[in-house]
Amino acid sequence: MIFKATRATLAAAFVGASAFAAAAQGFSPENPECIAPANPGGGWDFTCRQVGKTLQDLGLIDKTMQVVNLAGGGGGVAYAEVVNKRGDDNDLIVAASSATATRLAQGAFPGNTMDQVRWLASVGADYGVLAVAADSDIKDLPQLLEMIKTDPGSVSVAGGSAVGGWDHLKVLIAADAYGVEDVRTVKYIAFDGGGEAVTQLLAGSVQAFTGDISEAKGFVDSGDIRVIAVLAPERLDGEFADFPTAKEQGVDAIGANWRGFYAPGGMSDEAYNGWVEKIGELYASDEWTQIMEANGLAPLDLQGEEFQQFVSESVARIQQISKDIGIIK
Repeated sequence: MIFKATRATLAAAFVGASAFAAAAQGFSPENPECIAPANPGGGWDFTCRQVGKTLQDLGLIDKTMQVVNLAGGGGGVAYAEVVNKRGDDNDLIVAASSATATRLAQGAFPGNTMDQVRWLASVGADYGVLAVAADSDIKDLPQLLEMIKTDPGSVSVAGGSAVGGWDHLKVLIAADAYGVEDVRTVKYIAFDGGGEAVTQLLAGSVQAFTGDISEAKGFVDSGDIRVIAVLAPERLDGEFADFPTAKEQGVDAIGANWRGFYAPGGMSDEAYNGWVEKIGELYASDEWTQIMEANGLAPLDLQGEEFQQFVSESVARIQQISKDIGIIK
């Protein structure tokens, strides 16, 4: 899946009454908080911390964003917390991604639907990667997938989403593209966040890692892991240019993980519009452009109702993919 950016100016994206503009401009969270629905080190944690810091650096919030790591259930613990206990909190935003849409699409958050929260905005898209430990004997993607095809029990792949989640789906998409007849034989082990999954890879408990380029980057820079495939249509630019794509290795697998935020369903319109505007201004800034480039994020510029519609369509699309590969009926 490739998500193309809809590049529009802030003014064009939010045309409305002057009262709306005044309300959005006047909102300032008293105690800004971002929930990262996983342990430190993963993509959700990265999203909260980078956005929180940049919002403050740009003067869009007056106080430091408190980041709370609330792991469990592939994001389900955080979702239930927001829906059931924090439903009218105007100071709270929550990091979300394709993994969130995947869990919602598969009914993995019991009793919860995407309409119970308000979807704020996207801040980019993160291409998926498959990686191994730096000293692994596995040299490239076809070698890994051939091992899975001929002896699936010999390879365990770790990811930071729950079974059936987006990290799981990425390796299944790659296996399917390679010709693995029954992708359900792929041995996937779920952890609460990409950081924990990489830790298990380095410990030798698993043979490969499936995640996103932003969460893998730090471990690549430290020399701990080696990316054997990026699930992008072509090589990325800059410091990511050395990473081979799956496609150039003969595996036509593409996967982009959008990153963004949702808010409590009972958040006031003033607060909702204020957060949407602040994240929109952040996205349009030179500072955020530099962060995206440094961390391998692709453009995806959606706010407010446009983002709400995008998430709805993503949930429907992932639901169909999940049915096609036998994750759900």
